[in-house]
Amino acid sequence: MQEGREPIIIANQASQELAGKVASLMGLELSAMWIREFADGEIYHAFPRSLRGHDLAIIAATPDDASHMELLDLLAGARYWNARSVNVVIPYLGYSTMERAKPDSGEIPKGITRTRQLFRARPDYVAFLDLHSEAVMHAHTGEVRIRHLWTERMAAAYIRQLGLQDLVLVSPDYGFSKRVGRLAGLLDCPHTAANKDRYDRDKTIVGQLSSAVKGRTALICDDMIRTGGSMLQTIDRCREAGATDVLVMATHLVLAGDARARFRDKGIRCILGTDSYPGRRNDELVRVFSVAPLIAGELAAYLDIG
Repeated sequence: MQEGREPIIIANQASQELAGKVASLMGLELSAMWIREFADGEIYHAFPRSLRGHDLAIIAATPDDASHMELLDLLAGARYWNARSVNVVIPYLGYSTMERAKPDSGEIPKGITRTRQLFRARPDYVAFLDLHSEAVMHAHTGEVRIRHLWTERMAAAYIRQLGLQDLVLVSPDYGFSKRVGRLAGLLDCPHTAANKDRYDRDKTIVGQLSSAVKGRTALICDDMIRTGGSMLQTIDRCREAGATDVLVMATHLVLAGDARARFRDKGIRCILGTDSYPGRRNDELVRVFSVAPLIAGELAAYLDIG
């Protein structure tokens, strides 16, 4: 950090609440962008203070096209107004599951193409949080410093507070089992994985689960819950295998469409997760722990604040 020049923190509209928590933990104020929408739908942005000579941190989840475009505008504007450095934390990366295209399909792998757009805007540093696939991190040519932040330690601390007995962690598929294994190691509990087969873009079959869940409280863990299809099937497999109770947890609680109702219909009393996805707060079904301390600690270390 340059002497006498404190960092400036801003956010896109999607991440205002989370960014406010991060700024508070860092002993800084969140600088609110000046935003105005014109009658024709065009949106005006202006930085509320001079960026010259300041390190700028942008906290911006991209759950939809508008939030992605706003982040690109903020990046380009920061370069235009000569910020000393431009640093980005993306708590939730939209399109992250579209990290590949089938041969000769004509599909656009937007997880890759949109991340490339961000890198081409020339940030100095980009941090992602619990990515669905690390493939999107490699969509740059090496000139951008990138970080992948993991929430396992925060999740473990939160789970311990719940006082769950005879806990076993369950991954909905083998692809996520390494992450679940790391979390299980922190909690000193067993873990297992279901066998999932994908037969269409959004259609899967979750097969048989081992007897490791028998007589135990099963906590099904994944990186995100969108519609909940795989998790709902895994709930059935856990109960068939003799679990006494079933809970679910994911970092990114998208909960699209009627996902909440579907989990309630399955008898799920608690969905655990974070506030990485905009608008997620505690309610009668969802229990949220904040990723703000993780982001604040990362930015403070990187920008040498302390």
